[in-house]
Parts: sequence; structure tokens; C-alpha cells
Amino acid sequence: MSTEVKVPVLGESITEATLGQWLKKPGEAVAIDEPIASLETDKVAVEVPSPVAGIMGAYAVEEGATVNVGAVIGSIDAGTGASSPAVAPVVAAAAVAPVVATTAAPAPAAEAENSDLPLSPAVRRLVLELGIDPSKIKGTGKDGRLTKEDVVAAAKGAPAPSADAPVAATPTTQATGARQEERVKMTRLRQTIAKRLKSAQDTAALLTTFNDVDMSAVIEARATYKDLFEKKHGVRLGFMGFFTKAVALAARDVPAVNAKIEGDEIVYHNYLDVSVAVSAPNGLVVPVVRNADAMSFAQIEKTIGDFGAKAKAGTLTMDDMSGGTFTISNGGVFGSLMSTPIINPPQSAVLGLHRIEDRAVVRDGQVVVRPMMYLALSYDHRLIDGREAVTFLKIVKEAIEDPTRLLIDL
Repeated sequence: MSTEVKVPVLGESITEATLGQWLKKPGEAVAIDEPIASLETDKVAVEVPSPVAGIMGAYAVEEGATVNVGAVIGSIDAGTGASSPAVAPVVAAAAVAPVVATTAAPAPAAEAENSDLPLSPAVRRLVLELGIDPSKIKGTGKDGRLTKEDVVAAAKGAPAPSADAPVAATPTTQATGARQEERVKMTRLRQTIAKRLKSAQDTAALLTTFNDVDMSAVIEARATYKDLFEKKHGVRLGFMGFFTKAVALAARDVPAVNAKIEGDEIVYHNYLDVSVAVSAPNGLVVPVVRNADAMSFAQIEKTIGDFGAKAKAGTLTMDDMSGGTFTISNGGVFGSLMSTPIINPPQSAVLGLHRIEDRAVVRDGQVVVRPMMYLALSYDHRLIDGREAVTFLKIVKEAIEDPTRLLIDL
């Protein structure tokens, strides 16, 4: 007896998804509610739980296929988990399914020896390219699964393999000097990101204004209180708390940056929901810190920290991602010196943070060295005038350079 596995309801207005990865192979035992597949929607990855306990049956669709809500994607057979001859061919087919490439190369021994590990297509491809044994890597993803970052980190710390090792065998196409190409279908999330960013450029009148900020006061405050803060609240005191509070302060004086255009009307928000750009294995995502203007430093840092962990594990939900009235994007964590971020529609502005570096500046007629950061505010010029943008950045700069302003509402 078999039980059908169907695509669950994914959220309001979402009717289809892409089957990103099978987490169980045919013949493997599964428990009730255990994740057996991962679906990619326009915003997040959603795991499909098993409706019953039993044995994973045959796949009805392959990885990369587009499926509608309610569609049957597989089945769970009654049993205790022993592989049966009926599903053996399916297991074999799944184990040797090739990654899309223009040239074929023999799979390393690591692939065959560890075919029972639930590797995503991107991770499997990276394992093949780097010749890494996935069984020797500790996964940091959900349920201990490997991420691309895990494989890259393992490759950097791995000793150089011997010349006769199978994993180091060089494909003959490389030996003859042939140039290779690889075609990989864009994930649904990446397609959505591309469409939204291009739509923002086509619709909004984008403009970016810059300023720089002396980070000395914030760095000093963090150094003085970081231990006490972490001891009391159980979370580290970071820069995002300061900038979120500074944005909330500036938005009160310049409400247009926290507004949006709908048709021929301007919608002003009397609350601040900050979309925080977070790096995830499948791309950049922007979970929302709601009512950030009413939050304490600890609440902001805890919320952002939780989002970062969920993004890395691929467990962000639709509710985590929906809404948002303003975005803060911190390219500085990747070493960016300066950028022109693109707004996240229907929002009208985004604040870009960048790396902190010592620079020579003039203070009281003297050239001194200070830890400086460039700030960039990209905004929709249809709604926000240049004067308002400059004023907004000036308030943020003053609040960061003198954090006391955050406490006394100046």
C-alpha cells in the first residue's frame, strides 16, 4: 500500500514551485513528518514532510521540475525501511543522475562511496570539482546537511591529494587544453531576484547619494559594553542595532524614505519594518524585522541573528520574508568599499553599509586617522527629493557618530 506525497499549500498567491532536492532516496526508511524533499518558491525553500511513516517509494518528478500546489511528487510505501527489488532500479538511476555539463568526466570515488548523503545539485557539483570526500566534512546546514560553504572550507584546509588518487584525476579534456562550459538552470529564487531587480530599474527613478561616517564612537561603545550586553541578553552587540535605531530616528524627520507609491497615491507608514539583506546558500534574501522602531538594541540583534541562522539552514518562512518598508544592506561584511544598492520594490529606499577602514580625515584642523565607513542611500526620485535624501543620511551619520542622540531622540 502506498501513500501519495503531494505539494503542500505554499502561501497566499503561490501556486507553483520548483522541486529543488530530494532528501530521501527510494528504499530508505522515513518517519512521519520527516522532510523528504525541498521545494523552491519565489522567496524561500520549503521542505515537504512525509505524511506517514514507511519506505520512500518512486519519484513522480525529478529535481528541477516545476510542480503545482496539490500535485503528486512521490509516494511512501508501507514497510520498515528495507530496500526492495522493485525500487532498486530507481535508486540506481537517482544515484548516477548527471549534473548538466557540456563535457562528461568520470565521477570521483567520493561520489560513489557517499551516494547516500543528501547532497544538493550545487553541493554535489562542487564536491566533484574539488575532489572532496563529503563523508569527511561536518555539515552545518539543516539536519547536518552539507552546504557549499562547508565544501569550500574543507577544500581550503585539505592536503593536496597524491597524483594517483582517483579524486585528483584530471579529465582528458583539460589535459588537451580544451575549454569547458557548464549550463545550470537558474533556481526559482534567483529568477525572482533577477526579475525584481530589473523591474526596480525599469519602474523607479533610481538615484544614489553618499556620505561617510566616523565609526569611532560606536566601536568604543561596543568595546565597552559588549561583554555585559552579551551576558545580559545572550546575544552579541553588533553594528546593525545602531544603524537600525539611527534609521528609525531619521525616518521620523524624513517619512518619505519609509513610504511607497501605489498608483497616484503615496502611502506613508507610521511604523518601520526593516528588510535586512542576508546571504543564504541560494542567494540574497531579505527577512523583515517588524516594528524595528519600537525595538530595543537586544531585540533587534536577536531577531537579525535568528534570521541569519534560519537563512543558512534554509528554514526562512514566507511570513519572515513578506512586507518591509525600508531595507538595510550590509555589503561591508564581504569587503565592499562602496556600492549603489537597488531598492526592493515596493519600497522607496535602501541604505547600503560598507566596510570600515582607517582613513586620514581632518578634525579641528588636524589630520588624524579614524575608522570610516561609506554610506549609500539609493532611493526612488519620484517620491524622495535630493534634499530629503541628504537630510536622511545626515541624521543617520550624526546618530552613529554620537550614539547619545539615539537615547535622547535627537
